[in-house]
Amino acid sequence: MNKVKINKYLRELIPFHGNHFLTGNGYFGVRGTLEEYTKEHMPCINMAGIYDRVGDKWRESVNAPNPLYTYIVSGGKKYSLPDVECESHMQELDIYRGIHMRKTTWRTEQGIVTVTCERFASMANQHAIGMKYSVCTNYDGEVEIVTGIDGDVWDINGPHFTKLLISENDKILSVTGITGEMGISVTAQEKVCTDFDAEISTEKNNKSVFRRIRIKTQKDKIYTIKKTAVISSSVDDNPVIEDIKSADYDKMKNDSINAWEKIWEISKVEIDGDDEAEFALNYSIYHLNCIAPRNLKSKSIAARGLSGQVYKGAVFWDTEMFMIDYYMHTEPEVAKTLLKYRIDTINGARAKADEYGLQGAYYAWESQEGGIEGCSEYNTVDVFTKRPMRTYFRDKQYHVSAAIVYAFMKYINATGDYGILAEGGAETIIECARMYRSLLLKKADGNLYEVHDVVGPDEYHERVNNNAYTNRMIKFCFEKAVEYTEYIKNKYSSYYDKLNEKYDLDKLIPLFKTSAEEILIKQPDENGIIEQFDGYFGLEDASVPEVRARLIDPKEYWGGAYGVAADTQVIKQADVVAMLSMFKDDYSKDIMQKNLEYYEPRTEHGSSLSACMYSLLSCYTGDADAAYPLFMKSASADMAPGGKEWIGLIYIGGTHPASEGGAWIAAVKGFAGLDIIEGKPICRPCLPSHWQGMRFNIIVQGKLYCVNISKDKVDIKIQ
Repeated sequence: MNKVKINKYLRELIPFHGNHFLTGNGYFGVRGTLEEYTKEHMPCINMAGIYDRVGDKWRESVNAPNPLYTYIVSGGKKYSLPDVECESHMQELDIYRGIHMRKTTWRTEQGIVTVTCERFASMANQHAIGMKYSVCTNYDGEVEIVTGIDGDVWDINGPHFTKLLISENDKILSVTGITGEMGISVTAQEKVCTDFDAEISTEKNNKSVFRRIRIKTQKDKIYTIKKTAVISSSVDDNPVIEDIKSADYDKMKNDSINAWEKIWEISKVEIDGDDEAEFALNYSIYHLNCIAPRNLKSKSIAARGLSGQVYKGAVFWDTEMFMIDYYMHTEPEVAKTLLKYRIDTINGARAKADEYGLQGAYYAWESQEGGIEGCSEYNTVDVFTKRPMRTYFRDKQYHVSAAIVYAFMKYINATGDYGILAEGGAETIIECARMYRSLLLKKADGNLYEVHDVVGPDEYHERVNNNAYTNRMIKFCFEKAVEYTEYIKNKYSSYYDKLNEKYDLDKLIPLFKTSAEEILIKQPDENGIIEQFDGYFGLEDASVPEVRARLIDPKEYWGGAYGVAADTQVIKQADVVAMLSMFKDDYSKDIMQKNLEYYEPRTEHGSSLSACMYSLLSCYTGDADAAYPLFMKSASADMAPGGKEWIGLIYIGGTHPASEGGAWIAAVKGFAGLDIIEGKPICRPCLPSHWQGMRFNIIVQGKLYCVNISKDKVDIKIQ
């Protein structure tokens, strides 16, 4: 199986199908919407790392003018979905070649007209898009294909283009949108080639430019146009490779397919005995491949990938905790780019720390270019009063800085690239540790440092003290600051000297060491359970169904001051369980198991980041069959409709790359049991009972390994 496919058109699934059939190449993402859709149906070409703000609305990523816009006219009537009901409809996505296809038939007054279209975001040239659009009628008559560039784009908090420049030059159509906040230009150009005689004219309005291609059709003859398009911006790192004038659709398609084949040679995972799981996992990997910032400087991956402006197109801790593992073992240069984004945006993190009266670097909860904090203090809307609700995501989720330090550790272990420390990584880690040092508190009669007034991974409980996950991550940050500073002192002495002059490391590092030793780390109680935060055990021990039944409106936010979960033990996502899975060597299997059994029934899994952590920890306890449904929940996050799309009145739909990255982690680090010991991969498998084996390739410290696992054997060979 290599395709996702539908055979029926359902208007209510337009938003889901935009995510489900998404194509992309890291520079932009093309939602899997239909060619005739206008902004009401949420089509977009979402740009990586380009942002704009309109007035006092949320700042968000920018969507480019749409050069794929196409529809047909028969008998003077426009035939398009969902405006005109169709006779039949098929839509599919080939995940191994990155090609989207649709086939739709309508009954017109003259007879049946059939449209087929294939399109792709070029993986070989990140600026290019190709589309082949065909029309066939079962009658002799006349049909128009209307195709061009639609500059009236879908925006959640726009419009972001305050000026549109429209032109036609030597049969090349062009629309350039200029953003209001920063004056960034985003340009779409396209040309069309036909294989038939037609009357072609061009029309413009103040936002768009189109061709009208009039065809006198013969019964059952197929009429095809081939469109090549290029997207570029005024802030591009790399110039446009493809000259739109000389671009050839078939060559562009073949080049893209070949590029996809090279990616899949390393990234595909095979599972013996479970075709459904194999496809779900590789579909997740497909999405990760679509959004990787290859050949881009200071770019990272947004929480919803390139599926639109949801979550403001911002970068969260999701990237470092749930996505980077995949890239560092398949495309290490992409993983390094993700970390370089954090190095390059440290001034934004410093500015945020200073805003809150802290030292060092406090990385943004919703990071945009330059590390700008995109998160507002009022981040959702009360469904009853329709008023903005005060939340503390922006203020109190201190654990994001430690997630970045944790990612440096994972990357260095996987690649052996300690050089990144001398490229700014060490200073980033030191600045994160300085921020945490300024958070520490000691009671007058206390011996241990505490951390108060935080929001942990479980966002339903705000402003808590001594969140177990947060404290453990802070300890880890201090430890790595000590370890890596010692490393650069020995290996990169000149860089160390510069940092020592700036930070007085001879005095600072002993403080980090003491902080790591003396911070409060929650221990298991007499029942083996680690309390999530101070006072958690004293909250109402209600079940998830009980709390859900208290909702008056299904779009209510469960957390915050008045949320239905706030005064209960029901949590949004893995918190203690995430900590245990990340520091598995610190705890016995018995402690892991007891905490799994305690927290899983109390977890709503209201975040796509949750299930994979429970799956991973279940593997670490040796219970792969318990891990399996949670793995499938993570791997299938974008396979079927029904996921959480609203927080209050805020739309949060889109793809779920953190869940997809988490599925890879659960499969490769959980079921396959991958670990890196002394620079080499080892596997201690824990396969579901119905799996016969796994095969995958993996890069460890510059070497490509083929891993072949069966029920009774593990074979790891250098390729």
